[in-house]
Amino acid sequence: MLPAGPRLWRAIVTALVPEAARLDPDAWAELDALVARALAARPRRLRHGLALFVRGIGWLPVLRYGRPFVALDSARRLRVLEVLQHAPLLAVRRGVWGLRTLVFLGYYGRPAAGAAVGYRADPRGWEARR
Repeated sequence: MLPAGPRLWRAIVTALVPEAARLDPDAWAELDALVARALAARPRRLRHGLALFVRGIGWLPVLRYGRPFVALDSARRLRVLEVLQHAPLLAVRRGVWGLRTLVFLGYYGRPAAGAAVGYRADPRGWEARR
């Protein structure tokens, strides 16, 4: 289960990783599956808190821009997340960093993304490179 509906989730992902806007439906499904699997291993309370936090991100921009997160352009979306990552409340900063970690896990955890950035990890470790 993802921490938001598909439209809000994709808006957050593409704000943090602009290259994700070019993903095809199969790549999005792979990204979503990685995130859902990571969240499934977390306590219910944490998943619930993350879902509430993401819903808050979805509506918070209405106070400043008069529109929800999904209706903002990419620069404003990123600005909202940057403001939140420097919020005075530790819980908000942790929420943004946790969300960012999930997005990066989903995007860069896909084999195609790893290959695109030259990531060549091998289960055999350094022995595989010798």
